[in-house]
Amino acid sequence: MSKAKRINHKPVYKTSKLTLLYIFLVPMLISVVQSLFSSDYYGFILKTMGFAMLYGSISLAKKGFLYKEEYERSKLAKAPKTPYLKLAAIGLGITLLSISFFIGGKSILASLFIGILAVIGFYLYYGFDPKEDKVDNIDGISVELVLNSIKEAKEKLASIRQDMKSIDDKILNNKLSVAVKKAEVILETIQEDPKDIRVARKFLIVYIDGIAKVTKSYTQLDEKDINRETSNKLYTLLDNVQSKFDSELNRLKENNQFDLDVHIDVLKKQIKH
Repeated sequence: MSKAKRINHKPVYKTSKLTLLYIFLVPMLISVVQSLFSSDYYGFILKTMGFAMLYGSISLAKKGFLYKEEYERSKLAKAPKTPYLKLAAIGLGITLLSISFFIGGKSILASLFIGILAVIGFYLYYGFDPKEDKVDNIDGISVELVLNSIKEAKEKLASIRQDMKSIDDKILNNKLSVAVKKAEVILETIQEDPKDIRVARKFLIVYIDGIAKVTKSYTQLDEKDINRETSNKLYTLLDNVQSKFDSELNRLKENNQFDLDVHIDVLKKQIKH
């Protein structure tokens, strides 16, 4: 297990790349409006269909980007089951082929060339979906169990962060923020060495879930009605949680140290023989 790193939540894909796809919608939309005001209803229908196809392809691409971003950000991940980026590229190619042929009046060969060029250009600029799972060998542990446990924990942490937005108590908010950051470091540590799921299972199931439930219950109340005694109990509870998280991280490091010592001993025996 290598040293835990702070999770980077910055998107992999630049906004400009996503914006580029949406720019294609602008001239199409203008053309649709022009056909409507010029009473070209046949052209209006064709262009509206073209606009819908183009928007659908972009929506597939956006979904594919999200999956690819999560895949590239995670050290342990399965390849997406649905190839959204590939489907988006094909959809874009078919859309431009149709627009060129039915609306632009180009020949079928010229339209086919434009469609193929669109698919190739999409692939060269954006790439396609990941194909291989990012899964190391995990001794006797189900990969699905590890991935599902981490995914569930991340969703709960995201829920806590969302609930924190409606909490005005700065002390409580700060303590929750510290706890969530420490939890994210532990999740990152588990992803770096999935075998750690054995010793961190309780952390994933009990502690993160407990914080999520407490935070959710807190946000369902009017903060004005929460007395000082209850607030102090929450502060103490979160201080204890932070201590538990620190202990959990130390335990993971100790577990890794134990694995290292075992490997060293095995190697020494092999060298002697």
